[in-house]
Amino acid sequence: MTSLIHIAFSFVSTVAFGVLTNIPKRALIATGAAGTIGWMIYWGLQQQGYGIGSANFLAAFAVGCVSIFFSRRKKMPMIIFNIPSLVPLVPGGPAYKAVREFALGDNFVGLENLMIVVITAGAIAGGFMMTNVVEKSIMHWQMKRLFNK
Repeated sequence: MTSLIHIAFSFVSTVAFGVLTNIPKRALIATGAAGTIGWMIYWGLQQQGYGIGSANFLAAFAVGCVSIFFSRRKKMPMIIFNIPSLVPLVPGGPAYKAVREFALGDNFVGLENLMIVVITAGAIAGGFMMTNVVEKSIMHWQMKRLFNK
């Protein structure tokens, strides 16, 4: 039952952000699927005991790969799928807690939450960067194979 709730809310939040950012209607379901896949990978890895950094890195890498797939399938720019699909992974709660703790004067707890935000953001950026590296490597390998025949 908990998995269904995670699937539903990650899909709805991704699609809602897609609507807010005005992506084409024909990309909404695919974007929701990409966001759901990313969140379920993150959540599943967290349940297995993975750290927040590695779980976010692998989830962002998966979102990037799924976004590449959908962008080619629907012949649309990859960013249409990337940006809304990240919404479930964004560390909004820890960012709010960090600002709140700094405002209340508890700097140590604020720094703790700020480090969670920095680690999460870095892991997400690293996951997307790795997706880009893998995609370019595959394209290079395909072009090399094509021209060396």
